[in-house]
Amino acid sequence: MKKSTLEIIRNTLTAAGFTNEDVLAELDKELNKGAEEKAARDAAYESIHSLIVDNLTDTPVTCADLYNEIGEEVEARGLNRYKVQHALNNLWQDEIEKIPGKPNTYKRR
Repeated sequence: MKKSTLEIIRNTLTAAGFTNEDVLAELDKELNKGAEEKAARDAAYESIHSLIVDNLTDTPVTCADLYNEIGEEVEARGLNRYKVQHALNNLWQDEIEKIPGKPNTYKRR
């Protein structure tokens, strides 16, 4: 069932005066499933933000080249090369410019 459907069900029940705490707790548990993992993942990416952005310059580099520079620090934070690549491709696009190619290169905006 979709999260939005569960939210509608919970809101409708509470608006109607439904007070069965066991049922409401079960709905809340389902609605918040994965929230802790997402928060931990977000914190891990945030911990490498400055490491990545500060090591980019106006000169385009590949993910592999960047990882050669920062890999030890990234691994010390529990992440790997693929997490760096994900960050380069999907996070902080206002700070990182992706230059498509084979391989892609990245530079600071």
